[in-house]
Amino acid sequence: MQQLIYFLQKYKYFLYFIFLEIIAVALIINNHSFHKSKFINSANVISGGLLDKTNNINQYLKLKSENDLLLEENTALKNKLEQLYTTIDTTQLRTVDDSIYYKQKYQYISGKIIDNNYHTPYNFLTINRGQHHNVAHEMAVVNSKGIIGITENVSGSYARVQSILNKNSKINARLKNSHHFGTLEWNGENINIVQLSDIPRQAALTIGDTIITGGKSSIFPEGLPIGTVENIPEKVSAINTINIRLFNDMTNIGSVNIITNFHKNEIKDLSNPNE
Repeated sequence: MQQLIYFLQKYKYFLYFIFLEIIAVALIINNHSFHKSKFINSANVISGGLLDKTNNINQYLKLKSENDLLLEENTALKNKLEQLYTTIDTTQLRTVDDSIYYKQKYQYISGKIIDNNYHTPYNFLTINRGQHHNVAHEMAVVNSKGIIGITENVSGSYARVQSILNKNSKINARLKNSHHFGTLEWNGENINIVQLSDIPRQAALTIGDTIITGGKSSIFPEGLPIGTVENIPEKVSAINTINIRLFNDMTNIGSVNIITNFHKNEIKDLSNPNE
């Protein structure tokens, strides 16, 4: 308080001058239309700039909720697309009655990774979706860049996912430019590289070729991206194993889709008729 009083005493004439200047400027603006319009325009420019900056900050702070909304919309669009495939007669190009929506094969459920492990040979993730969200055992977990894993244990609100960075993981995959397929595994070494084994020796391989899901299982739909061929064995053998560089950075994943295959049980029943 004493410092404030000392400041006012020391600069009282200067502060008094500033006060009079403010009064003089206010009188000029109020009594001259030209000066008043210039002042209003300048004030609008300043306030508009401040509002624009404030709006940009607010939009930045709302990015999380906007991303969540986009994820929900993308999931809904994927489900509509799956329904569309079942309501179009590709030979006649006509719309079929809604009563055959039951033929829809896949459904997408949006979710988020809340725990991610990638430091061990047997890695798992946790997602914030479970039985309450129609998530069950052995469902595909993917994002826009590619596959992530398969659900293993499911509770009411959460699910444990076996990561593709798990030495027990085995996923059917193939070359995008041909129908030669093999088994996608991980040797537990590089978190960016997985292995595709059992590729036939006659398969034409080129570094950079895209690898996708093969569609030979009841879990992953065919054609989901996985990665690219990193290298090619010098000697062609009966059982080739090639390294695949993943599209996904498995250390940096957030939003996901969990995929339901409505035909999975029917396919399993056909594969195991005695069970």
